[in-house]
Amino acid sequence: MEVPIKIGDRATSDVVVRLRTQDGRDDWIYCHSQVLVEKSKYFADRLSDNWPTCQILDSRNCVEVYCQESDVDHHVNVLRLLYVVLDGSVDDLWNGVKNALGILRVAVELGCPQIVTACVNYLEAVPWEEAEEEEILRIIPGMGSQVEPILARLQPVNQSAIVGIFISTIQFATSSPPSPLHDLKSSAQEQLEYMVTEDDDSPLLTADDDLKSEVKECVRRLFSRFNNLIEALLCEPLDALHEAGSLKSFRSYLADLLWVCQILTKLEIMRNFVNSWMDLSDKIVNIFTQVFPMVEIVETKLKVIEVAAKVLETIGYGTVILPTAKRLHIVKLWLPFVRSTKPLIDTWVATKDEDSSEFRMDGELWQSLESTFVSIILALPSGDQAQILTEWLGNENMQYPDLTEAFEVWCYRSKVAKRRLAMIKGEGEQGMANTT
Repeated sequence: MEVPIKIGDRATSDVVVRLRTQDGRDDWIYCHSQVLVEKSKYFADRLSDNWPTCQILDSRNCVEVYCQESDVDHHVNVLRLLYVVLDGSVDDLWNGVKNALGILRVAVELGCPQIVTACVNYLEAVPWEEAEEEEILRIIPGMGSQVEPILARLQPVNQSAIVGIFISTIQFATSSPPSPLHDLKSSAQEQLEYMVTEDDDSPLLTADDDLKSEVKECVRRLFSRFNNLIEALLCEPLDALHEAGSLKSFRSYLADLLWVCQILTKLEIMRNFVNSWMDLSDKIVNIFTQVFPMVEIVETKLKVIEVAAKVLETIGYGTVILPTAKRLHIVKLWLPFVRSTKPLIDTWVATKDEDSSEFRMDGELWQSLESTFVSIILALPSGDQAQILTEWLGNENMQYPDLTEAFEVWCYRSKVAKRRLAMIKGEGEQGMANTT
């Protein structure tokens, strides 16, 4: 019966592999030429008659391999694996991704196809940590086609696949799923926002008309369900609404709508959202005067103001163009609501930690809203501006929003209006006279 040969068996070995480093390390590994030649092209070349060899102890052939100190163990492991039957039954020999990468690198250098294939199969199948993934991206691309399967999970996805997953995800993210799925919905919303955000990399997809139409339809359905809830809130008794969890559902819709604003802004399709919000604005304000007048719902009001602020900002800075009547109406509706709600929210925020994200967010929110109101008011006809400013000057809560800037601009424009228009009219008449 033939006794199997083993690495390190000095009595039967006919080759010494000397692993040497620049630091002076010199490890002798007793091996067998029949194994090295059969499974490694490097050793087959070095042990061939065409390659000069030196003689050492016991007349054995000596093959010197120079390597870095950090790679010595990987070279030893490769030599050990040459003695193992690599038929897929050695999945437990790699000791992790980092070690397998080191073995793979040496196996490629030494021309060991069986070990390379086994390493590739292992690395292609197991999960990677982020640092391991960066290491794979650093070393694998230069190793040739034999290791390309390792990179399959990192390859760019074709556009049709990206569009497909985007549509499926936004349909779920705007579907108002039951409470047990809210965490999944939040995760889907985060990933959708990441997909369309331009950071160090360009957005994952560029929205065409078909994709934008699908997004608009998802938002339309979301607003439709939100409207149905509002109708129920305005019709049902207060006790019944609390028992049904309607206020919680109301806040959930507002959170979804606030998130939708981010997506629509990035896709530059806010017009339908603005129109839908304006259609519901009167009902939303009525919710807090008819349904919940005595209930502590500060957080809900804050969420309403956050969504309204996005809409007002879109109108105030001309992203969505609306007729004068609609712009005037939205100011008359939301300005009093914001003015009366801010003291309640300020009191609520005062109970929070001043270093909390909520506190910082509120300060930015109020400053942005104030600037937006000023922009919208200054774009209205001067007579409408006068009406809004008169109401502001007579209100006990005139400190917010502070419309001083709008008042100053209105005073200046009003004072010089006759002179400016007369000059324009005179220039026009003079021009006509010159042409005749």
